[in-house]
Amino acid sequence: MIVWALLTSVGINLGLCLLFFTLYSILKKQPSYLDVYAPRLVAAKEESEQRNGFNFERLLPTAGWVKRAWQPSEDEFMSATSFDAVVFIRIFIFSLRVFGFAGIVGVVILLPINYLGTQLDADSSDLANKSLDSFSISNVKDGSKWLWVHFCAVYIFSGVVCYLLYYEYSYISSKRIAHYYSSKPQPHQFTILVRGIPVSSGSSCSETVEKFFTEYYPSTYLSHSVVRRTNKLQRLTSDAKKLYRRLVHLKSETNPQRRSIRDGFCGLFGHKVNVLDHYGKKLETLEDNVRMEQLSVAGKEVPAAFVSFKSRLGAAVALHIQQGTNPTEWVTERAPEPQDIHWPFFSSSFIKRWISKLLVVVAYAAVTILFLIPVVIVQGLTNLEQLETYFPFLESILSLTVVSEVITGYLPSLILQMFIAFVPPIMIMLSSVEGCISFSQIEKSACIKMLCFTIWNIFFANALSGTVLYRFDIFLDPKEIPGILADAVPAQLLIVYAPKYDTGGRFWPTVHNSTIFSLVLMHIIAIGIFGLKNLSLASSLIVPLPILTLLFNEYCRKRFLPIFEDYPLECLIKKDRQDQNDPTIAVFYNKLSTAYEDPALMPIRHPRSTDDHNSPLLQAGV
Repeated sequence: MIVWALLTSVGINLGLCLLFFTLYSILKKQPSYLDVYAPRLVAAKEESEQRNGFNFERLLPTAGWVKRAWQPSEDEFMSATSFDAVVFIRIFIFSLRVFGFAGIVGVVILLPINYLGTQLDADSSDLANKSLDSFSISNVKDGSKWLWVHFCAVYIFSGVVCYLLYYEYSYISSKRIAHYYSSKPQPHQFTILVRGIPVSSGSSCSETVEKFFTEYYPSTYLSHSVVRRTNKLQRLTSDAKKLYRRLVHLKSETNPQRRSIRDGFCGLFGHKVNVLDHYGKKLETLEDNVRMEQLSVAGKEVPAAFVSFKSRLGAAVALHIQQGTNPTEWVTERAPEPQDIHWPFFSSSFIKRWISKLLVVVAYAAVTILFLIPVVIVQGLTNLEQLETYFPFLESILSLTVVSEVITGYLPSLILQMFIAFVPPIMIMLSSVEGCISFSQIEKSACIKMLCFTIWNIFFANALSGTVLYRFDIFLDPKEIPGILADAVPAQLLIVYAPKYDTGGRFWPTVHNSTIFSLVLMHIIAIGIFGLKNLSLASSLIVPLPILTLLFNEYCRKRFLPIFEDYPLECLIKKDRQDQNDPTIAVFYNKLSTAYEDPALMPIRHPRSTDDHNSPLLQAGV
């Protein structure tokens, strides 16, 4: 890619950014889009004044929202959203610091050294048509003393990134403990999930759980909720909710013609009927089916239960101690927040979950491999000579300057981003069927899959598709891999958010580990680069750097990671002692006994339902 093609791509992207900023600034002020751009304000019914009357200023773009987006403090974010939102902001700030430092060093120091090199081309008169390789380390002459500047940059950059990682790890871990002390009692702090319950003949799962925990945890056991198979019931409940929302929408419809439909095929044939009465009867029938299914679900127990305790310490003890002599029975794990539970997971047996995980691995591998097709296409677009070789009939078109600049500068990234847009939903779908018990686990698993996918397809495959894909023999000699990497890489590389759950910032260690992986990968590439540049001493002196980085990571893992896995005994006891002086703790215990009931088993409370339909069919702990 030449410089002018890169500048063309930058110009197009900046223009699109300005367009999107302008559209967002205008659309967010339109009353009809408040449900999209300010759902939390709509839910709080704070938008009534904005919906009334016409205001010409709504049609003018403004940039004040950018300043307001940076004004809230971390405490305001935490009180309005969750601790996860604060950690996300810290990740954003950490990324800005890393890329800001790297940008300054790269642009101010390394780029001029690279450009003044003479390895590739000594002519610097035609800057616009120079290849981007002229700005990379590839242009520095082999064995040049200027390569030691790059050597120092590797060490300095690694040191700065490790310092920032340590600072953020220490800061977030201390904030996590402070947030825990200041938070109110939460159901998941007092509850564990127990699976593999050995139910004997003649007794129910609920009776088995009651007997076991009453006997072995007499002073701390509070209550339990047995999990039931509710797949069919969840589908019926979901259909009832959708139909109810549709009825609410139809009631607000002012056009009388839209309140009547035909009762025939697809609403096109048959007699005309009142749509409110029609859907109202369907809703009543669906609600009756829901109640009948709720009654039949009473005996469909799964050998799993949410067990709640009177203290956080009691839950922690039960979580970390093996309950029975058979380690495959009474298996305990941390309970997610009630609203975070992925209920369909419990309806699958162990064999089905194991098979699902196996199928997910196969499907993930297939998606990763198939994505190589657009990656190879993109790589071909960035290399016009290769493109002309495969498609000779395009030679006359590709010779046009404007066409070549757009194709090599902007089109590859556009095509790649279009294909990547389909990947996250696929990863979420795969993670949802592999056996996760909560939505947060699903999203974390999908993020890890997406990270590995990006590292392979966007970095390795895209950067090396011009070499590795055509040189399979390098895998026969692993010592050549750093050299291939070195040779190929320098040649392109508050209002809306409503949290559904709070993991307490548990995803920060994933960010930390990903950064460590990136640093080690950079060190391996640097070893290969200095080897290719005939500076073997620098290549040898880089070898200790990945070792030191991994030792630093091990220290952070020992020092900070336990804080993100479990709260220490000191914190648990302090919080339990605070609860003793809390006058509302009794009310919390009452709510805790029903917090982990399956929502599908809750009584339906649509306005069309009569009072006798609103009584719960299943009691807590049954």
